Amino acid sequence: MATPPTPLSPLPAPADLAADDGAPVCGNADDWESLSAAESGAWHGFLQAHAEIQVELEHELQAAHQLSFSDYFALLALERAPAGRLRMHDLAKPVRLTRSGLTRLVERLERVGLIERTPCEDDARGTEARITEQGRALVHAASATHLAGVRRRFLERFSPAELAVLAEQFGRLTA
Repeated sequence: MATPPTPLSPLPAPADLAADDGAPVCGNADDWESLSAAESGAWHGFLQAHAEIQVELEHELQAAHQLSFSDYFALLALERAPAGRLRMHDLAKPVRLTRSGLTRLVERLERVGLIERTPCEDDARGTEARITEQGRALVHAASATHLAGVRRRFLERFSPAELAVLAEQFGRLTA
């Protein structure tokens, strides 16, 4: 079986991926060969660009603020929420973690004083995560680092007109 790519290595062509028994792991290799050069280039380019940019941005957050992407986006979601608090299931959505993954993240952020868990004000059975002042200060500093990286690695590489087209086209994928 081919060695899995690291986040910064080029993605192999789907036809080059095979299970231990030699069978393609992404469907029939002939199916992938049916893509035009433009289709294949667009899809693989999107995947590669996303992977590389995300890894680079996360390295910057980790180096400057000791935050993972998940940590950062959890703090950002809480900072933007009314009263700086969200029910746990509402926090899971922007962070995109499983329930157990979110529990571990919240425990870690609580341990270092960035968030607190409190009973829900409107449902005694539920729990909310609330950002602390220390968490607010950290997410503000981390946002400056993150946005500088986003500008450098993505926004500055396109003209305003190209960014408008990208925004419209990516909007189709998330509509």
